[in-house]
Amino acid sequence: MTQDELKQAVAQAAADYVAANAPAGSIIGVGTGSTANFFIDALAALKDRYKGAVASSEATRQRLEGHGIRVFDLNEVDDIPVYVDGADEIDAGLNMIKGGGGALTREKIVAAVATTFVCICDESKRVAAMGKFPLPVEVIPMARAHVARELAKLGGTPVLREGFVTDNGNLILDVKDLHITDPKTLEGQINQITGVVTNGLFAMRPANLLLLGTAGGVRSIVA
Repeated sequence: MTQDELKQAVAQAAADYVAANAPAGSIIGVGTGSTANFFIDALAALKDRYKGAVASSEATRQRLEGHGIRVFDLNEVDDIPVYVDGADEIDAGLNMIKGGGGALTREKIVAAVATTFVCICDESKRVAAMGKFPLPVEVIPMARAHVARELAKLGGTPVLREGFVTDNGNLILDVKDLHITDPKTLEGQINQITGVVTNGLFAMRPANLLLLGTAGGVRSIVA
């Protein structure tokens, strides 16, 4: 199977999971990225069953609305039974690196509200230890140099994502050369740096379920 076919398979599995587990009339959380886009396309078949969705980025909002799915501001929503999103890397504990598309802050906020976080990805994203994929850190623009110096003290090599501004008007530093053995501790350390909005480690709020696309089919994995 091609990578796109694996993504389509896990996206459909996620739509099936939503249909089986999210009550009719509820609002679904939807992530950002190529795999999430396949999920949005699959979710369109269920749009009459659900009230709508909360989007983790402007790009996701536009794709949802393009399918006629109503998009709610998170401030209007008290409960999200299921949030579906991809990952750039995921380990055995279902901790993740996210933010390759730059939507990490909004993704993290929606995940915090959701009862169940379903990660969808192909088997190339499953790793023994995270860090090969550069860790995105969203920063306030005036703090970019300060945050970069502090990240270097943690052993990483921060690189500004050139020509990119987040939906929140901030910058992204992609931190290379990390070998992440304690993701929860590192997530907290980075978030304590003044000027950091958040970072792409999802360890304090990991996924509850991983739907992993493999050549042998979609595997369901819980931490």
